[in-house]
Amino acid sequence: MSQENDGRQAAGTAACEPGDWVEVERVLLEPADRAPGLPANTASTPLRMWVKGFALDRARIGDEVEIETMTGRVELGRLIEVSPGYTHTFGEPPRELAAVGRDLRARLADWRAGRDAGGA
Repeated sequence: MSQENDGRQAAGTAACEPGDWVEVERVLLEPADRAPGLPANTASTPLRMWVKGFALDRARIGDEVEIETMTGRVELGRLIEVSPGYTHTFGEPPRELAAVGRDLRARLADWRAGRDAGGA
């Protein structure tokens, strides 16, 4: 099954029933409608949104379907995944921050030792 959904695959099924947990995609702005002054690589791509919620109708991957989000919003989009999970990352840790926790704990320990010894 070939899909234009940033590599996401349907979780074992190509269709959903009303009430199934799904993810839809919708194009909010086409490249021609994007704001002036954007970098060229940004301006040349559509602005898309992805939303997860409960399907309100039956649909197959690629079909338009309305969903109801956890907050009660109703959104229309192209079905891209059935039973999606939550996968996210904050990326690789910045090298400069890798030792901050240890350093801060050591400084606090030194400060407390000085305070407890009557230094502060």
